[in-house]
Amino acid sequence: MITHKNPEWARLATAELRSRRAALLAALPQAGGLLPGALVEQHRSCGKERCRCRRGEPHGPYVYLQVAGRLVYVPASLAGAVRAQVETSHRLREMLEEISAINLELLARRELG
Repeated sequence: MITHKNPEWARLATAELRSRRAALLAALPQAGGLLPGALVEQHRSCGKERCRCRRGEPHGPYVYLQVAGRLVYVPASLAGAVRAQVETSHRLREMLEEISAINLELLARRELG
C-alpha cells in the first residue's frame, strides 16, 4: 500500500529521498525481461493400475503460468527462464511502489521534482 505517511520516509532528509529514488530508477529491470502472473506447479495421477502414481508417486511437476485468470502450460525446458521473468516482474512492481511512496512523501513536503 502506498502512503506518504510512512514513518521510514519521514525520517529521511529530502536529499536522501531523492538519492534513494535515483538509485531505484537506475536499478529498474529492462522491460524485455518481464512476464506477469505467478507460477503454479501441479502433480497428477493418471489412474493406470500399474503406474507409480498409484503408489503415491504422482507425475510431475507440471508448471503453469497463472495470468489473467487462466493457466498457460510452461514446458520444463523453459520453466527456469519463465520463473526468472516472473520474479523480475514482481521485483519491478515492488520498486515502482517504493518510488511512488518516495514521490508522495516529497509531494507532501512540497519538494517534488
